[in-house]
Amino acid sequence: MFMTCRNHFLMIIKNQSVFHHHTCSYQVPTWASHLKNIPRKRIKLAMLPTPVQKWNIKGIPDGIEVFVKRDDMTGSTLSNKVRKLEFLLADAVTQGCGSVITCGGLQSNHCRATAVAARELELDCHLFLRANETNVNFLDSAGNLLPSLLCNSHIYLIPKFSKYKVDIAPKQELLASQIKKKSGKSAYCIPVGGSSGVGVFGYIEAWEELITRQNVMKKYDDIVVACGSGGTIAGLAIGNYLTGEKLKVHGITVCDNKDYFHSHVNEMLDTLGITETRSQNIVDIIDGYKGAGYGQSTFEDHEFYKSIAHDTGIICDPVYTGKALKGMLTELHNNKNRFQGSRILFIHTGGIFSLYDGRITSQLKNIWLKNTYRWRQNAAEPEKI
Repeated sequence: MFMTCRNHFLMIIKNQSVFHHHTCSYQVPTWASHLKNIPRKRIKLAMLPTPVQKWNIKGIPDGIEVFVKRDDMTGSTLSNKVRKLEFLLADAVTQGCGSVITCGGLQSNHCRATAVAARELELDCHLFLRANETNVNFLDSAGNLLPSLLCNSHIYLIPKFSKYKVDIAPKQELLASQIKKKSGKSAYCIPVGGSSGVGVFGYIEAWEELITRQNVMKKYDDIVVACGSGGTIAGLAIGNYLTGEKLKVHGITVCDNKDYFHSHVNEMLDTLGITETRSQNIVDIIDGYKGAGYGQSTFEDHEFYKSIAHDTGIICDPVYTGKALKGMLTELHNNKNRFQGSRILFIHTGGIFSLYDGRITSQLKNIWLKNTYRWRQNAAEPEKI
C-alpha cells in the first residue's frame, strides 16, 4: 500500500514538473511582431515578473532617485540568464537535442544557470570554462562552480583568454559532432552569455514586462545595466527603440569595450531585420569601470559591495552588478548630464554565487570580526572575539 501511494505521489510530481516546463508557442509582443527570426517556442522557467523597488543608496546626488528591478529574483540558482534560456532551451528541446554546450569564465553566471535549467529539462550539460589549465585546485566547488558540479555538468577547462568566435566556438562544434556520433542525439551550442538572435528575445520580453507590469514609460527616465556578453543590453535597447525611445538606455562594461558591445547590438539589429538605426544611436555604452579586469576585484571593491548590502540589504556580485553600480554612481556624481533625467532604473542581473569564491571572505575577515561576539554559558553579556 505504501509503495503504491508513493509511486502515485511521484507520478503526480513528475507530471506537474513536465507541465510546468511545457514548451509552448511563443507570441511576440505586438510592437515587435514585424521582426525577423522570431522564435517559435518558449519554455517558462523563470519566476516572473520580477519586482521593482526604491533603492535608498546613501550618497547619491540630490534630486536623483534610484530604483532597482530585481532580476536576481528570477530563481535562486538561475538569475537573469534564465530569461534568455527560456528561448534557447526551448529551441534545443524542439530540435530534439539531448544536451547543451555553452561557455564562459570559471565563475560564469550563465554557465551555472544553464547547468541548472538543463537538468530541469533532463538535458546533459557541457561547459567550456576559461581558467588556468594547470591549476585544478579551484574544483573544490567554489562559487558558481558548485551548482554546475551538483548538476553533473561536464567541465572542459580552456585557456583563460580564449576568444569565443576564434577559439571556443570551433571546440563547441567539434564536441557536438562527437556527442552526436556517440549518442545519436544532437547537442545544442549556446554562445557566451546566451547572447544570440534567439537569446535576445529574453530581454525583448523583459521590456514588455517593464511596459505592462511596471509602467516603465512614465515612471523612469534612464535604465542602467551591466554589460558582460551583450544580450541583455541588446534586448533592452531594441525594446526601447521599437516602443518610441522614451528612456535612455546605458550599459556599463565589465569586460571588453564599447566597440565590442556596439558591434554585438548591431549584429542583433541585423538579425532581427532592423536596418534603419545603429547601436550607437540607441544605447549609451560606458567604459572605464572594469577595475582590475573581468572577474577581478580589489579590497576597495569588496568594501563597496559590503557597504551597499549594509545600507540597503541588496547584495551585488563582484563580477557584474557591483561594478556596474559603482560605475553608475560615479557617473551620476561626475557626469550627471550623461543621464536623461533624475529617475534611474538599475537592472539587477543577479550573480550572488560569485561572492562565494573565497576572495571577499578572506579580504574582509577583519571587518567581519568587528561584529562577531561570543556569549558563553551563564555569562551576563557577550565578549568580543
